[in-house]
Amino acid sequence: MLNLALEFEIKALMGKHNFVTIADLSKEKIQYLIKSAQEFEKHPNREILKGKVVATLFFEPSTRTRLSFETAANRLGARVIGFTDAKVTSATKGETLKDTILMVSNYADVIVMRHYIEGAAQYASEVAPVPIINAGDGAHQHPSQCMLDLYSIYKTQGKLENLEICLVGDLKYGRTVHSLIMAMRHFNPTFRFIAPKELAMPEEYKLYCKANGIKYVESTEFNEEVIGSADIIYMTRVQKERFSDLMEYEKVKNVYILKNDMLKNARENMKILHPLPRVNEIEYEVDKNPHAYYIQQAQNGLYAREAIICDVLGITLDEIKNDNTII
Repeated sequence: MLNLALEFEIKALMGKHNFVTIADLSKEKIQYLIKSAQEFEKHPNREILKGKVVATLFFEPSTRTRLSFETAANRLGARVIGFTDAKVTSATKGETLKDTILMVSNYADVIVMRHYIEGAAQYASEVAPVPIINAGDGAHQHPSQCMLDLYSIYKTQGKLENLEICLVGDLKYGRTVHSLIMAMRHFNPTFRFIAPKELAMPEEYKLYCKANGIKYVESTEFNEEVIGSADIIYMTRVQKERFSDLMEYEKVKNVYILKNDMLKNARENMKILHPLPRVNEIEYEVDKNPHAYYIQQAQNGLYAREAIICDVLGITLDEIKNDNTII
């Protein structure tokens, strides 16, 4: 049998390799990317991408995702081009997404794109001659965030299998939780969906759970008892930018706030994750609690995104392990 690294290398050579949806990733591929992230955590500074150009096209605001992708590219020796505001591009003149992607493909080896329209990354991957990495498309998916979440869970729990995971807050528009559900289908999780009815998990994702044998319960209650049964508490921000009715936002924006005194019955292994930015959903006093892991989680984004960039460019785990460009 072919070893795993060689198998992925052959697949990459057979056609352009995109990173658009977590739903396409097998259990083996997720484990492979986690192993790659571990290698980059050992040695994040290399010149394995020297001579490559990474384009970051952010049609929607971002801090951590954009900076971690750009840092990943820079630490691996690539050059970075792109924009952080679509208003400074020819899109304001009426240029289509297709033409923007085709033009940028002339200059870059890989495109990292965030867009406010669901499905935009998939469309870009169909027209671009270079690999596309989805850095978030509307309320749909956020697969690179999902990989850093998986890496964070693996690092803190020592496994991905058979975990109790509470998803709390904005489950309607939260693309990070949607991606996490799809990725965890391989690992027999039990989910607790905690949200007000206005922000409940969309029916399509509950149907996805049923179709894939993923156990879940729904609740509006977030208390010490719920926290005490969890391995992972995944907090989310109520996203003001997704609401057309600001009165609806005001009604639900502070519905769940995690405080230190709620953690006294937490399991020793329990960790609190959050894709960030936070608003009021985690009090600052929690930051010093040993269960808090969201700052380290953001740091893990660097290693996960180094792994993703190299993977779409066809650089294998064996090549990473044998890389002699470590700085």
